[in-house]
This record gives sequence, structure tokens and C-alpha cells, in this order.
Amino acid sequence: MKRLKSITGIALMAIFGLTSCQSEVNEVQGENPNTNAANSTTANNLKRTSMYDGSFDDFIDGASCSSILLPATAKVNGIQVSILSQLDYQQVISILGQFNNDQDSVELQFPLRVRTSNYTEVTVNNQTEYNAILNACSSAESSGQAAITSLNINFPITILTYNVSLQQTGSVVITSEKELFTYMSNVSSTELFAVKYPITVKLIDGTQSTVNSDAELQSNINASVTTQATITQAEQNSKKLETILVNGTFKVQSFITAGVDSANNYKDTTVDFANDWKVKAVTALTTTATGTYAVSSELDVFLKLNFTGSTSFSLLNNTWKVASFTTSTITLQSTTNAAVSLVLTQI
Repeated sequence: MKRLKSITGIALMAIFGLTSCQSEVNEVQGENPNTNAANSTTANNLKRTSMYDGSFDDFIDGASCSSILLPATAKVNGIQVSILSQLDYQQVISILGQFNNDQDSVELQFPLRVRTSNYTEVTVNNQTEYNAILNACSSAESSGQAAITSLNINFPITILTYNVSLQQTGSVVITSEKELFTYMSNVSSTELFAVKYPITVKLIDGTQSTVNSDAELQSNINASVTTQATITQAEQNSKKLETILVNGTFKVQSFITAGVDSANNYKDTTVDFANDWKVKAVTALTTTATGTYAVSSELDVFLKLNFTGSTSFSLLNNTWKVASFTTSTITLQSTTNAAVSLVLTQI
């Protein structure tokens, strides 16, 4: 619940309050003071950064604008799963991740309840009703009106309120995203507002940033959105790499450590990645090493190898950064020593 601190009392105190608050806004925001209307860029930024973030369960519902309220039931790749709490998410993730080249499917069981981007909770009775929610989400994303999830404001913050004559009418302390969204959704055409800076924000990479103006808020949002796009691209590339690994058979083209290429140790051996996250090395039709692999992503794509049964292949055990990849060549670089590299080529 937002808390309104009205300026009351005798006229002298009212004038003093107006003068001091306007002066404070001038000092930290610029000219006259930098107040915003309901349709301003800052209002839109604050509204979108405070929308409900439903992206945490996208592996279930595929909709970042909303989330499924638990308990719920779903068929995951044909297996019925009762999701009573967020602890049960791991069961869903495990089923979806069992194989990396299958066609995953999640069939939600209706009726179910959903929390939408404006914090409204609704009962969804069938797939048609749910499709309407998905379509609304897609429309918001395509029109640039979906939630900005790559930047989080640290609360509390204070909103200074003004009338259209730029006279300060009060201040509002905002303590949560929901309160901020509610406030921004209800700013009328006869109201103006200004953020009392500085505020701090947390970016998608985990770093904290101090923001001193509306312009700096916009700059931080731009940077965080760019980072989010990089993360999304890396996630998409990780899926492409998984497909290339499973569909091909590889050999070690080069393995360089301390400036020495020891690829000759692997010249007669092929490397085969299975779709259940297992990998094996085969020499003359004989399996000489077995192990597991994992593909992950952050800002970059990573390939983790873990071989057993062969000293030479155990040397490849590492979490490798994927420097580049095509359908025929995968170039890897050690995450702990940039001078160590591994190149796999498809046979």
C-alpha cells in the first residue's frame, strides 16, 4: 500500500515544504524541476520495470508475462506431474532435460489460476482462454509494452508529486514493485511526478548501479536490455550447439596447451555425443573413454566435458567457453586458462 505524506499545517510550513522539495528536485534532476506526466517515457519505464515478472516458470507455461499459480497439474512429455510448490519445478526440468533432441511438450491441466503482468489473478478454464493470455503477452512484447525484467529497482524509493502548475502536492514512499506499478497505473492527466534521486538498481548481470536522473535510468535500462538480448542469443546458440553435437561424430582437430598441439594423441579416435548427455570416445570400434557432457549459457555458451577411462581424454575435462561453432567445427577455449584451446571437427 503506498503511503502519502501530505504537506499540512500553517501556510508558512506549506511554502517552506514546497520550496525545499522543489529545490531538492532541481539539484538532482535538472531544470524546473524535471516532472513527468502519465504518458512520459519515465512513467512508462517505471511501469514496465515494476510489472509482475512471470518469466521464472517459462519452462512450464512459455509466457513471461504471467505465471501459473500453484498447485497445478501438467503432463510433461506425457508424464503427469503434480506441481504443489516450486520445489516440484525440478521434476519438470529433469523430465524436459532428459534428452536434448526430443520434442518437449507441457500440457497444462485446466482449470488453473494465473497471475498476469498487472498482478491480477484469474481462473483459466480451458486452452482457448489460456491462448488469449499468451496472445496478449505476445502483443505486449511486439509493441514494446511488456515487462522490463532485466533491471530491478531497489526499494524503497520516493515519488514527489506535483500539480500541473508545478506546485508540489506531496510525496509517496514506494516499497515494492507492485506498489510502484499501481501508482504508475493510476497517475491522472492532472498530476505530475518526479523520482527523488538517487536510487539504486540491480542489473541482469547482478551488478548494482546508482541512478541520479531520469536520463540515467533510461541509460541503465538500455544497457540491461542489451545484456538480456545477449543472454537470450547465447541460450538460443546453446540449443543449436546441442543439435550439432548429437547429430555429428567428431575428432580432435587440435588441443593446444602451453603452445603445444597434442592432437596427434587423438588422431585415430572419434568422439560421439549422445542425446542423453553421455559422450564416448571410440578407437578402432572399441570404446576407449566414456563420460558426460553439458551445454549451458550465460553471456556465452559453455561445453563441459567429463571423461573417464582414458588419461588422454581426461585431459579434455574442462568447462570450455565456445569461442565459435558451425555445423562442421567447434572451437573451445578454457575458462581458466585462455592459452588452452580445443577444436573439434565433424567427420
